[in-house]
Amino acid sequence: MTQFDDRERAFENMYARDQELQFKIAARRNRLLGLWAAKKMGLTEVEADAYARDVIRADFEDGGDDDVVRKLLGDLTSAGVEIDDAAIRQALDHKMVEARRHFIEAQG
Repeated sequence: MTQFDDRERAFENMYARDQELQFKIAARRNRLLGLWAAKKMGLTEVEADAYARDVIRADFEDGGDDDVVRKLLGDLTSAGVEIDDAAIRQALDHKMVEARRHFIEAQG
């Protein structure tokens, strides 16, 4: 095994860890976003938890955040909450910061 091979394997492992961390942060963000939306819709704690899981699953439909935004916009509008795409995207950004903060604090 050459030093180049060792270095290449180390970079591949680092990339895999980074991708896994980004996935976990996005899932945490989506959970927080789901709880935020559930509060706006007046859901109970149990309903809010189930709704947050639905938001996490919605992120697997398409690439990017459009699937999550579409779900939230439709659900919030159906529940009679006046909101637009921009407000949801702003909440998405805020929840991403919050999710990253949770992971940083958890790592010590």
